[in-house]
Amino acid sequence: MAQPPQPELRLDSDAGAVFVLESKGKWWHAGFHLTTAIVGPTILTLPYAFRGLGWILGFFCLTVMGCVTFYSYYLMSLVLDHCEKAGRRHIRFRELAADVLGSGWMFYFVIFIQTAINTGVGIGAILLAGECLQIMYSNLSPNGSLKLYEFIAMVTVVMIALSQIPTFHSLRHLNFASLVLSLGYTFLVVGACIHAGLSKNPPHKDYSLESSSSSRVFSAFTSISIIAAIFGNGILPEIQATLAPPATGKMFKGLLMCYSVILVTFYSASVSGYWAFGNKSNSNILKSLMPDDGPSLAPTVVIGLAVIFVLLQLLAIALVYSQVAYEIMEKQSADVNQGMFSKRNLIPRLILRTLYVIFCGFMAAMLPFFGDINGVIGAIGFIPLDFVLPMLLYNMTYKPKTSSLIYWINLFIMVVFTGAGIMGAFSSIKKLVVDANKFKLFSSDVVD
Repeated sequence: MAQPPQPELRLDSDAGAVFVLESKGKWWHAGFHLTTAIVGPTILTLPYAFRGLGWILGFFCLTVMGCVTFYSYYLMSLVLDHCEKAGRRHIRFRELAADVLGSGWMFYFVIFIQTAINTGVGIGAILLAGECLQIMYSNLSPNGSLKLYEFIAMVTVVMIALSQIPTFHSLRHLNFASLVLSLGYTFLVVGACIHAGLSKNPPHKDYSLESSSSSRVFSAFTSISIIAAIFGNGILPEIQATLAPPATGKMFKGLLMCYSVILVTFYSASVSGYWAFGNKSNSNILKSLMPDDGPSLAPTVVIGLAVIFVLLQLLAIALVYSQVAYEIMEKQSADVNQGMFSKRNLIPRLILRTLYVIFCGFMAAMLPFFGDINGVIGAIGFIPLDFVLPMLLYNMTYKPKTSSLIYWINLFIMVVFTGAGIMGAFSSIKKLVVDANKFKLFSSDVVD
């Protein structure tokens, strides 16, 4: 097997890394990037995740996975700091994994998982953005002829233009706006759900789970995978790479900023949405607020403003994750064609990024499974990368004694979430296959 590139890279000879992962950021810039990577419109799926878990288990899973991911990301930042102090500053997740674990296959495993995550997020973001445009259009023109795939094509064109933003660090101001937008639409949606639940004709509230025990188990693991995807990051080393060296301690401050926003948004969105709609919650709670067979359950201006905020933030999210996808593609292509992706040679970069965005847009239009996509990405992507690998990296780097508490905590988390990931992958893919019978290609409705 071919060996991966050596982790001790020289940035001055790595044009792709310098171009995409520019290291000039402050700790609050990392906070902006982290918040955009985690706190996105996928939080509107939380009530849908709760309907497979119920109140008690839903709160338990949301809290546990929040604590585990904060702990996981903090451990990974410590590993990155340790390597930097040893003279090996890693700017890519795959090179960090290969350096610490010392196996070539791990390098390619991380590339595969990251590519799956980035592509899945790109597809999901374009799909949800297209659905937002469709919601606005159907509200303004109820008998209009435009279909979902046409709105997806519009979003794809916009993303092609935005994909030429050169570096991750270049997104810092956009990601600050993204943080503000996430707070804005969360408060609007929470207010809309409370309004719907307290209205004269509120939606019927039923919090019962599925009658079959096997169905409850599959639904629970699918919901766990969805929550994992919502908390998932998968690009923390790349985000830390945007920090001006030395990066020691800066990521912890960024994490505190990010999780302060998470605390406010995740709990309020899940509680209000599940309280208002129960087990009838849609994979996009905005669709629950605007049912097909009745009037809107919240003021049109509130829903309209929330949809606009969601749409704008989706563009930022797609850009954050696509930057890492671009770096992977451009790095691999540059290894074959040296100098191809220098700053002066922009044509290959423009073509490669355009083709990637077109692919994501085409898949979003062809297979509109928003809730199912979240579950699959969480199970096969975010769980191994964010809930398992950081603990392994820490234990391999710092080598805590087998009698120490942190060693057993890390081992317990790895075992539990490996099992949850396997079960979540099985249940999510099973649901995806079942739901495939509900639609035709290029459907105009997003399948739950």
